[in-house]
Amino acid sequence: MTGIPVRQTALKSAPLALLLALTTALLPQAASATSAGALATAHKSPFNCGKTFNANNWSPGHNPSGSIDWQNYGSGGINGETVRATASGTAYFYDKGNTSYGKWVEIRHGDGTRTRYAHLSSMVRAAGGSLSVAQGTPIGTVGSTGGSQAPHLHYEQRTAGGAMDTSPTVDGVTVSLGQKKAIKSSNGCGGGGNNGGGGGSNPYTAAQVCGSGFAVIDSAALTGGRAYLLYNKGNGYNCVVTLKTANVGKASSVSAFLEPKGTSRATNSGSFSYYAGPVKRSAPGKCVKWGGSVGSSSYTSIFEHCG
Repeated sequence: MTGIPVRQTALKSAPLALLLALTTALLPQAASATSAGALATAHKSPFNCGKTFNANNWSPGHNPSGSIDWQNYGSGGINGETVRATASGTAYFYDKGNTSYGKWVEIRHGDGTRTRYAHLSSMVRAAGGSLSVAQGTPIGTVGSTGGSQAPHLHYEQRTAGGAMDTSPTVDGVTVSLGQKKAIKSSNGCGGGGNNGGGGGSNPYTAAQVCGSGFAVIDSAALTGGRAYLLYNKGNGYNCVVTLKTANVGKASSVSAFLEPKGTSRATNSGSFSYYAGPVKRSAPGKCVKWGGSVGSSSYTSIFEHCG
């Protein structure tokens, strides 16, 4: 039990009804979608815009009860899918190795609530790191690390007090205990650019600019645009693109750069209508520094995404 200790002498003289009330109040309670302290933050699916996966709230037998297993739909596979923040906050990265959650991320949201994403194959930061994220920011990829038996994404919504929301709502769909629902992601579909899209009226996406095989692994907001870091696991190349979201179609100052550790920096800059880049460098097993600018707004990372 938790709470302020009550002196034994006082309890001896308390009526039975009061004892029962105290016991009930002190025991930790699971949260539901309608209980006090339940999640108030609006969450979207943790996948790319337009992707549909099954959200399984297994009951009984799932630990912890109320968590969601995101799994395959139809003949589509989920292994290696990009995992995105379902709401904005600060992401913290952990690695339990071959036990428990394996590689996992907890995002602490502005209202004190938290979400967890477990059994990841890869993360955009090393264990022990943190990252400020917007809704839709990539945080890792689906895998089967830790105590997992098959590729899937273990997902939790927790209240500010740490209790599980046993009927989590994602993209406006509530998945209660024992339910399985197919949910189509709208994460990043609205033009924010976090899904690798152009944002605003930009007709290009970061993945289109970099080419086949590249997937977004990180991004950074700029005033009037967004810089993207992508990786091609097939050939070990990184790619950086800066997409404009303001003055789209009109030539203005934009840049993108990529610097694998121990090598020179490659930069593409000039007066462009839609984007700067792509800047590509082979960097298997290397940490990279990357960034870009739109006008006077710029971003430069630390060396990260090692390996």
